[in-house]
Amino acid sequence: MTIPSQLLTDIHSLPGFDEHLFVAAHDVPPPVSVRRHPLKGAGLFANHTTVKWCSDAVYLKERPVFTLDPAFHGGAYYVQEASSMFLQHILHTAINDRRGLRVLDLCAAPGGKSTLIASLLDEESLLISNEVIRSRASILEENVCKWGYINNWVCSNDPRDIGRLHGYFDIIVVDAPCSGSGLWRKDPNALNEWSEANVALCAARQQRILADVWPALKKGGILIYATCSYSPQENEEVLDWAAATWSCEQMPVTVPQDWNIDTVYNGTRQLQGFRFFPHKVAGEGFFIAPIVKTEESGTIKNKQVSRHTPDKNAMAAAARYLSHHDMTVTAPRDNVFQAVAACHWADISILEKHIYLRRIGTSIGEPAGKDWIPAHDIALSIYANEDIPAAALSREQALRFLKREDPQAEGLQKGWYLMRYNGLGLGWVKSLGNRVNNYLPKQWRIRMDIDDSQ
Repeated sequence: MTIPSQLLTDIHSLPGFDEHLFVAAHDVPPPVSVRRHPLKGAGLFANHTTVKWCSDAVYLKERPVFTLDPAFHGGAYYVQEASSMFLQHILHTAINDRRGLRVLDLCAAPGGKSTLIASLLDEESLLISNEVIRSRASILEENVCKWGYINNWVCSNDPRDIGRLHGYFDIIVVDAPCSGSGLWRKDPNALNEWSEANVALCAARQQRILADVWPALKKGGILIYATCSYSPQENEEVLDWAAATWSCEQMPVTVPQDWNIDTVYNGTRQLQGFRFFPHKVAGEGFFIAPIVKTEESGTIKNKQVSRHTPDKNAMAAAARYLSHHDMTVTAPRDNVFQAVAACHWADISILEKHIYLRRIGTSIGEPAGKDWIPAHDIALSIYANEDIPAAALSREQALRFLKREDPQAEGLQKGWYLMRYNGLGLGWVKSLGNRVNNYLPKQWRIRMDIDDSQ
């Protein structure tokens, strides 16, 4: 791989940079890392090397065909680049056992950082995962559903619209669109798109995104800015711009020396960031910096919350399928009801006044005459009741189900059954006695050929 000479010049004086080792690292395949679900993934990938800065993450010795692992479809783990998981270490410092937080993942697709954040928050906190590009918002919604948390909602809005939520968020994570040089090992074709002009374009866009969303962060709140670019124009220089534009300060984060992560500062040394080089860490190029807002941001005006009388049948269905201790249900959307934590009911009216919410809480399904069609969300929810009628599938049966075929589970009477693999919910079938209907969402089905020998 030929690294652009201009990039090497731009980063030559950065702390921790060694041109020879940096270039050589780009001729080595990138490591494969996964992050386990703290509840669903317990016990998976035992005896693997742990990612130092993320307690739930490990490195795999080789890259398997994840599509052919039912546990992957059940949300037991997420395939994520190791360097980006440093967000967990920063959040441990930022959250510090705080409860009832409002958190925004602004550029959230495909969902790696959102699923990481959701794993760390308490039930009273609320995570809003946003993706402005509607096509990418669909995969984000799928991954949020697989992770199974009722307090992780999805929206699709421009940062400017979210910025109208003055002082609403305690933490905002902005993994900004960038020139992508840190991921060249994973996508060598991205080299062809790199240029100084594109770096400048990205830096300007990053500043606009931050400026648009900054009003939504409350005073004392934390903005966590990240890119997968090496270029200082997109990293330290953006911090320079932030320090000159806003009243803010660094959030000190302690990093063990043996992690080989370089601590860097913007030109005025007001704001601290962290750089990851592939010749120093088992991960890709990455930059991240937490910033504390010290200026007033105003307070969003909360419209009157209407008195809520939930649908009795929907509440009965929610109680039948979910074990959450304190929930209510929304009015139906396209005839489908959603369960939400009761403590987040007021947030719906606040948010819907300003942004488009694609996903609220956990869908519980819809009535169909005297029947109730359970939503796919329930199958993947961490709150799914253990006494739901279910069938335990072998790996081969699970893969047939995931291809949206008849899994050929035995002993099914008429009715709805949750398909489970090693205790993980995968989705629903309705047994009609002589056959079953597979209710896996069509867009989620496995399309590749299945080789049972793998």
